[in-house]
Amino acid sequence: MIPLATLYYLLCYAWQRLPEPAVLQASEAAPFHRPLELLTQMLLHATRQLLRTGLPLAFTTTQQEVSELRGRIELAPTLGRGLLPQGRAVCSYDELSANQPVYQLLAGTLAQLAPHPGLALSLRREVSRVRRRLPASVQPLAPSAALFPALRRQRLASAEAFLLHICELIYDTSLPAPAAGSRGRFTDFRRDERLMARIFEQAVRNFYRREQRRYRVFAETIGWQAEAAHTPDLALLPTMLTDTTLDSPSRKIVLDTKYYAAALRPRYDQQRLIAPHLYQLYAYLQNLQPAPGQQLEGILLYPAGPAPTAVVNVRYTLGGHPVRIVTLNLHEPWPAIAAALLRLIQEE
Repeated sequence: MIPLATLYYLLCYAWQRLPEPAVLQASEAAPFHRPLELLTQMLLHATRQLLRTGLPLAFTTTQQEVSELRGRIELAPTLGRGLLPQGRAVCSYDELSANQPVYQLLAGTLAQLAPHPGLALSLRREVSRVRRRLPASVQPLAPSAALFPALRRQRLASAEAFLLHICELIYDTSLPAPAAGSRGRFTDFRRDERLMARIFEQAVRNFYRREQRRYRVFAETIGWQAEAAHTPDLALLPTMLTDTTLDSPSRKIVLDTKYYAAALRPRYDQQRLIAPHLYQLYAYLQNLQPAPGQQLEGILLYPAGPAPTAVVNVRYTLGGHPVRIVTLNLHEPWPAIAAALLRLIQEE
């Protein structure tokens, strides 16, 4: 299981946020034992930063029964309640407020974390203190499965998007139990291979976007080099989408991340590479059309622990293209991990 310090860096890169020394210092002062503690500390730090600058205000529409006309009169509820003879009316009006959905979600998440038994008492008290610092106008909104997709459709600023990511991961892994019959939650989500695979992929891609300037970095959709008797049949072919493509005038690298416990599997009493992963990368390379003068290459990248037997670093030429299968030791300090990622794409 990867160290929480490494997990912190992976989350920051996955969510396109620079790691904060204050969070690392807090983790060193009171070592975290579970991801929930780390996520809570990240949420508290991000919230404090917002509070220092002040929560951004935006216009919100309020509908209220008033004695003085304001904004637009809502005739149906006003007449339905018989308010006019009383000198009152239901009015809708816009006003500047911090009571925005993302801050309501933040308040609701802090409210559910404050009594959480998975947090140390000192951390729960700090959650309560920060929650009380939120403006009184921000009404808590309990996290729900439907809320996060709706908020993602909004054009959130970087700080708000970061808060949304943290709240969603806390909800998915540590808050109310899922409905009966659904997939169980992992208290320590480092054991959830599907979730960690997504975080690892996004972190590696965004690391290269931020930490180097030679390559353009993106996820690329590859078209099949295929023909069919009936053109509509081509639509039945599965989509090929790379995890990460690094593109320069002289070199194009298809880098596929695989979050598996090991890069090798036993077969007939002998360790072998994982066949479907190699087939997938080979298909990408065979169907890609590099630019003239561009070298096309492939890399399969796996996480690994500190054991020497977990280390894999092999090279092949497949279909005329250089291919490398390599492991990344996530138990090393982050500077060593970052250096290994940069070495991986250096020309030799």
